[in-house]
Amino acid sequence: MEIKATDVAKLRKMTGAGMMDCKKALVEADGDFEKAQEIIREKGKLVAAKRADRETTEGAVVARVNGNKAILVSLGCETDFVANNAEFKELASKIADAAIAAFPADVEALKNVNIEYEMSVEEAVTEQTGKCGEKHVIAYYATLEAPYIGSYIHMNNKVGAIVGFNKEVPADTAKYIAMQVTAMNPVAVNEESVPADVVATELSVAVEKTKEEQVKKAVEAALKKAGINPTHVDSEDHINSNTAKGWLTQEQADQAREIIKTVSEEKAANLPEAMIQNIAKGRLAKFFKEQTLECQAFIMEDKVTVKDYLAGIDKDAKVVSFRRFAFAD
Repeated sequence: MEIKATDVAKLRKMTGAGMMDCKKALVEADGDFEKAQEIIREKGKLVAAKRADRETTEGAVVARVNGNKAILVSLGCETDFVANNAEFKELASKIADAAIAAFPADVEALKNVNIEYEMSVEEAVTEQTGKCGEKHVIAYYATLEAPYIGSYIHMNNKVGAIVGFNKEVPADTAKYIAMQVTAMNPVAVNEESVPADVVATELSVAVEKTKEEQVKKAVEAALKKAGINPTHVDSEDHINSNTAKGWLTQEQADQAREIIKTVSEEKAANLPEAMIQNIAKGRLAKFFKEQTLECQAFIMEDKVTVKDYLAGIDKDAKVVSFRRFAFAD
């Protein structure tokens, strides 16, 4: 049957698919618009299946705030070219609008929320994959509820955050704190809210690093006492290359190996546990200062902490939670 240009244009407006895809779908569907739409959707599923194993390292981060509720969602794709496409950005925005309206609990629930034309978010994402030929995916979704909420999306749409407060604060203040979270990527609001497993891991790393430093100091002192430059023997490759260059004699090379082995073993076996723990706890305190929101230097005024800045605005105001997502941390 003859397919009119007006019919093709109508289907394109309904689906957003390319002109040729719309014409082919109408031909295959014998002019039936509902069937043609289904054909286009099925094509999207086929393309999505073919590209399922592709990485989505680009995309758009979108935030929505409605009263005491907020969502942060990211639509991911494969290339920056697609991420900057107006149609891609529009879909990300529509997904965010649907998310704040329905406020689903998690990403799986979000996929089932209707976005338009009785099409679910998941179906819309799949359809867009089919239309542009590049994998699309909901890369991140989170909700937040608090008495007052601020948000910030960086101008490149690659990173953003939503921040909840225990009470209303000035809009600029909420935005600045959200900017802080976006820029500095804290692990938690404060020391008390850092997950126990993160604290345990950081303390373990601090202990091992401290032990390694103490052993290294002892080895370097012993090498210097023997008249050997520690930088010439800090690895087996260096020992061999510096011996070949004549910077070390074979005797010095063998002596260095022996010193490194014996001093390392002896020092490691006799490290003062109390001292190691004290130094490690100091490293952990530095971690809390740099990685928790309240203790971080405020990006708008680095001589004060975020906690002090907020207290200067309202002594009773506190950050209660935040969500953040970035495509390139």
